[in-house]
Amino acid sequence: MNKNLSKHLQKDPYFQHQDVVIVNDDVTNPDLFVGEFIDLIVTSPPYNLGIEYNSNDDELQYQDYMDFNHKWLTNCLNWSNPHGRLLLNIPLDKNKGGQRSVGADVTKMAQEIGWKYHSTIVWNEGNISRRTAWGSWLAASAPYVIAPVELILVLYKDSWKKLLGSKESNITRDEFMGWTNGLWTFNGESKKRVGHPAPFPRELPMRCIKLFSYVEDVVFDPFLGSGTTLIEAYNGNRIGIGVDIDENYCKLAENRIMNSRTLLREIKKE
Repeated sequence: MNKNLSKHLQKDPYFQHQDVVIVNDDVTNPDLFVGEFIDLIVTSPPYNLGIEYNSNDDELQYQDYMDFNHKWLTNCLNWSNPHGRLLLNIPLDKNKGGQRSVGADVTKMAQEIGWKYHSTIVWNEGNISRRTAWGSWLAASAPYVIAPVELILVLYKDSWKKLLGSKESNITRDEFMGWTNGLWTFNGESKKRVGHPAPFPRELPMRCIKLFSYVEDVVFDPFLGSGTTLIEAYNGNRIGIGVDIDENYCKLAENRIMNSRTLLREIKKE
């Protein structure tokens, strides 16, 4: 394990290989890590839509859900370097259990905690289906308007301009030109193919990592799930660390990481 990373861990990792680390724990625990060490966070927390996770209640009262977000967002701010950035994939809104402006509420709360706002990327997920009710059919009495998009909030800690790190980027001209357009269009990931109830596609963390971090930066995912962020961190020559409360998902992430083409080749050399 990277020596500079190991000094920040308060417990033995569930899995580690070179610059990839998985921790089986609860990210709302403020004592999980010590010090400031994270350069970039790329994550998607539970959406509180009743998804059947193994170890997480995804049907909280809305205020309880926001309290949960407050805890982990505070911890991540404390663990981030002064130039640390957070790329947060969340819903624009929700209508299950009442209309809620999730994107706006989380954005406001994150700023109250201390995160600074930079911008918002709109992810047009080509295969999303959020149509659950019409409200009223062909009538103005109570129509529902549902936008089939998600948000990627771009937040940072103290300074937006990165003055530390390797200063080495591995993004192409065409990628930079395309991805600095704040409307991203690509399909979501198959739950059945990955084996997780809410995976995001590799395209999402790959773009975030290449656009917003340097080679050798520390990339963190506090809701590791199926391990997609760590796969892209490793393949992008970053240091990847992920946390998940569920041991089964940690195992799933380990298996996916070990079977990703680049990492598997390195393991076979040992």
